[in-house]
Amino acid sequence: MIKRGGSLHNMTRILFLSLGTLFLGVGIIGIFIPILPTTPFLLLAAACYARGSKTWYDWLLRNKWFGTYIDNYRKGKGIPWKVKIVTLLFLWATIIWSAFYVVAIFWMRIVLIVIAIVVTLHILTIKTFRKNNKDNRYK
Repeated sequence: MIKRGGSLHNMTRILFLSLGTLFLGVGIIGIFIPILPTTPFLLLAAACYARGSKTWYDWLLRNKWFGTYIDNYRKGKGIPWKVKIVTLLFLWATIIWSAFYVVAIFWMRIVLIVIAIVVTLHILTIKTFRKNNKDNRYK
């Protein structure tokens, strides 16, 4: 049996911190590339950080940009209407631009439009968060 302070523990910790950082990076990229989902990667980052470092996990959950959304999603409270609107605007702007100015193959254009429709339906089915009058934060 390997002791907690052993090299295997340190390697596991480094692996989880590295994966958490990778998933956080992909989640951030997903903010700007609507086809790439943000929340699942942020949740994966949180799970990895929880296993790798309590400090990093706590930082992510207290982060002013991500923490509140992760917390609300985990508690099943949903996402704010404004976030849904911005997400859908970015999604459709990116898809339309890609489908008609970047991609020349007709069937690829159809695939992009279908992806946008599916992602739109998914976002619209997520519960819409309504801010409590007593609470100024999205919790």
